[in-house]
Amino acid sequence: MTAFPEPPSDEYAIVYLENTDQDLPSNLSHNMRYAYFKTIAKGGKAVIQSCKDLHLSRTICYKKLRTEFAEDPIEQKRFLREARVSALLQHPNTVPMYELGRDAKGHYYFTMKLVHGYTLREVLDYRERYDLKQLINVIIQIAYALEYAHNHRVIHRDIKPENILVGPFGEILLLDWGLAKVWNTDGGSEEIVEQPKIISNKKITSFTDLEQLQGTISYMSPEQINRDPDIDYRTDIYSLGTVLFEILAGRPPSIQENVNDMIQETLNEMPPKPSTLTNIRIPNLLEKVTMQCIAKNATERIQSCAELVRYLEEDWS
Repeated sequence: MTAFPEPPSDEYAIVYLENTDQDLPSNLSHNMRYAYFKTIAKGGKAVIQSCKDLHLSRTICYKKLRTEFAEDPIEQKRFLREARVSALLQHPNTVPMYELGRDAKGHYYFTMKLVHGYTLREVLDYRERYDLKQLINVIIQIAYALEYAHNHRVIHRDIKPENILVGPFGEILLLDWGLAKVWNTDGGSEEIVEQPKIISNKKITSFTDLEQLQGTISYMSPEQINRDPDIDYRTDIYSLGTVLFEILAGRPPSIQENVNDMIQETLNEMPPKPSTLTNIRIPNLLEKVTMQCIAKNATERIQSCAELVRYLEEDWS
């Protein structure tokens, strides 16, 4: 059994006495708290950096909107929702949030734990190196995070390998709550997510380079594609099922080359069973659970992440 890859050892900060016992300045300046910024990733709307928290002598993760979106009211609201949903969902399989604030220019930022590791997408690029039990454990841990979120009336709506982080010390984390759906106390909800245009016959160059429609189409449920106003937690079960399908089959359920074909296939056609797509032996229970998760009709799916965990923790080997 191959261990999940570890980042280079120099990425880990050694704890030294001068870092733990250094006095705080008498007058704390908020604008002088963070230093030594280094860009980790740039998304379509936001930038993620690592930086040093000088008050606590630790390296953390700092997220902010890109300059061109920093004063956009819709993006600001979406950014606030992401930060607060992430902060409210305090679970071992979610990333701890530290602070939400404004920088010297008045623009929003939030800070969170910096976790070194690899996304499940990067792990699956070397699928043959890993024991199936290791990969199923990743699904189990993410299902625990989703069950916790669902019990707090939050739907993630963007489950995919790129949003699952596997760390070197056993961390398995569900990332990016930017598309989360929440409700008012009266049961209503307000969408602040843009509705991207679907471009007919757009060419797809890889499984993950797909036209976006509130998430990555290849992992989206039929009701999410249809923008069903009554969408519920079972959309996350579908999406997690597609990740499980990819673990077993080595490819997502749909691999069409253009967006419209992918949408039609997702809405109308069940994919072949994973066992027909690979030479690897697929345990019957895992295949049955996977196909049930990705049923087109939500009522025919496994109905909760707790139920999914119970199946995955059975002796399926």
